[in-house]
Amino acid sequence: MQMFDHVTRAITAVAAAGLLLALGMQNAAAQKWPEKPVRIVTPFATGGGTDVFGRLLAQRLSEVFGQQFIVDNRPGAGSTTGTEFVAKSPPDGYTLLMTSASFTFNPGLYSSLRYDSIKDFARVSQVVRVPHVINVLPSFPAKNVQDLVRIARAKPGEVFYASSGPGSALHLAGALFSVVTGTQLTHVPYKGGTAAATAILSGEATVAFSTIETIMPLLNGGRLKPLAVSTRERAAALPNVPTVAESGFKDYEVVGWFGIMAPAATPKPVIDLLSGEIAKAMATPAMRERAAQDGATPVGSTPDEFDRVVRAEIVKWTKIIRDAGIKLD
Repeated sequence: MQMFDHVTRAITAVAAAGLLLALGMQNAAAQKWPEKPVRIVTPFATGGGTDVFGRLLAQRLSEVFGQQFIVDNRPGAGSTTGTEFVAKSPPDGYTLLMTSASFTFNPGLYSSLRYDSIKDFARVSQVVRVPHVINVLPSFPAKNVQDLVRIARAKPGEVFYASSGPGSALHLAGALFSVVTGTQLTHVPYKGGTAAATAILSGEATVAFSTIETIMPLLNGGRLKPLAVSTRERAAALPNVPTVAESGFKDYEVVGWFGIMAPAATPKPVIDLLSGEIAKAMATPAMRERAAQDGATPVGSTPDEFDRVVRAEIVKWTKIIRDAGIKLD
């Protein structure tokens, strides 16, 4: 028995030493990181919110770390192409994912994702939160959401809503609106949020559920008319625009966001260092002012805080997608 205890203690000591060695190697890696350029993959086309805030953040992090942070746009397959690329990249801190709320839609939309949204990623930081804005042409005969619902109910299928692609945040924001309001809107997908806004301007579509940063210049210039915002609280950038809930549809809420993730098994010291610097970046007056110009709210969360958001949103949207009967494969 004594020999058994001795062997057990020896094994435990070896394991502990191995763990300390591994932690020491990770800390050493974090102290040296980054030693070369870091790629920030965004799984969307240029011009959208992930691209805009990804480039702002890349510039800031390049200044902080003295290495280039480069945005790499890899759109396709409802954002799953670029997301899968990051999931299968080496977990060394040199490939990151700048993604959006769409990340939490995909488990419900696709039955055969080639990555696991929870297990294959380490959450780093939520960067900003953004409301969606229900917008139409100024000439459209609707002053508010109630008018839009009345028109849509009178003409089932004849109100076209533009999105940034099948399974995108704009698509699901519109689909949820149809379910909550009992209307039948016709979905028309485009390649990106900017293209969706252009479709409204050209008259190809009637309405869009755009993320606010994509259309702020068009709203400020009076080229698009906001009917409501998607969040529970009014947007600071549009204080006179009511929420959908205020407009009589209390079950409607869509919160957009952009955030940074990394491949699973990326060293925790690297994750923590990066998360801390993102939080500092989002707290600077320059970044807060720029976010406010785009109607966004800076966040800069911890990895654990961001992880809780992602898990909760996956549960929420998987149910909504199932109830709405949406499938992309």
